[in-house]
Formats: sequence, C-alpha cells, structure tokens
Amino acid sequence: MLKRIFDILFSLFILVSILIWLIPLIALLIFMTTGERPFFFQERVGREGKPFSIFKFRTMKGYPPVNDPLLSAEETFRITKMGKTLRKYRIDEFPQFLNVLLGSMSIVGPRPERQQFLDNIIEEIPQYSALQSLRPGITSLGQIRFGYADTFAQMKIRARYDLVYLDNLSLWTDIKIIMYTVVVVIKGKGK
Repeated sequence: MLKRIFDILFSLFILVSILIWLIPLIALLIFMTTGERPFFFQERVGREGKPFSIFKFRTMKGYPPVNDPLLSAEETFRITKMGKTLRKYRIDEFPQFLNVLLGSMSIVGPRPERQQFLDNIIEEIPQYSALQSLRPGITSLGQIRFGYADTFAQMKIRARYDLVYLDNLSLWTDIKIIMYTVVVVIKGKGK
C-alpha cells in the first residue's frame, strides 16, 4: 500500500511539474520530424500475468510485427534520429507515468516484457516467474545496472538484476533506484 501511495504521489509530482509541458513538446517534435503519431502503444505483461498497454514516445518508423516480436537488435534500422536521443536520455519512457497512475505499472519494478519474451526468460530462469507478483516498473535495477537489452542473452542478464530487486524490496531500495535512474537520464547513459 505504501509503495502504491508513493507511486501515485511521485507520478503526480512529475506529471504536474515537468511532463505537463514536456509531453506536448516532445509529441510535436516527433510528429514534425517523422509525420507519424508521436505515441506508441504495445501490449506487455503486467502484475499476475495480466496484459496492459504500455505508453511510450515513438522512437521507430512504422510498426513492429505483431505476431513475431523482434529483439531491439533486429529493429535498429527503424530507429529515427530523434528516437536515438529519446532513448539515450530515456525520454521515450516518460509517458509511462500515466501507466503508473492507471495502476498497471509502478515507478520501480521489473521490466515489463512482451509475452513471448517473458515465456522465454521463465523457461531459462524459472524463478523469474516470482516477479509477476509485482507491478512492472518504469525503471528497475536491471535497467540502471544493465540498460536496454538488444538480444535474448542480454535480457537474461537484466532479468537476474530484477531478481536481486525482488530479494531487496523496500521503499528505500525504490528511492535509491530512482536516484540512480536520475543520474542515468542526466548523463544520457541509455542505449
């Protein structure tokens, strides 16, 4: 309950103080530079295995295959020039604060995966299924320690960091991960 209250208050603060003007600005820039819709919605697996639509800024041209999900490394040719910048500073993730307010995500939690990738990770690392008791997060220990995963091997490494998070659940752990995330965003350490 305390984590959920923190998520709501923190998200409202970020939305009112920063995102209220930043989201429209970024959306306009994406539309002006690509001519495409600025937001991207994709089905991900949430808490207790329930699917939800994740909100992100569009960083790629066109649409990914629906029935045959590709890893990031297989889709690098679709990333726009502006998309590279949005990813580097993790700005593409900012609309997910709306997911937090809607209750489908948390500020800190395991990376929200697509069903096929989640199934593959659980097949290789069965204990990863325990993370389904948590809401997925905008940021995670795996995201700040490893970053975006381009291959399945990298996804497995990042998944192990998220298991460490599960063993160390606390509001203080969340606050530390948020502080590390702010450093990653400011330094542009995203891929």
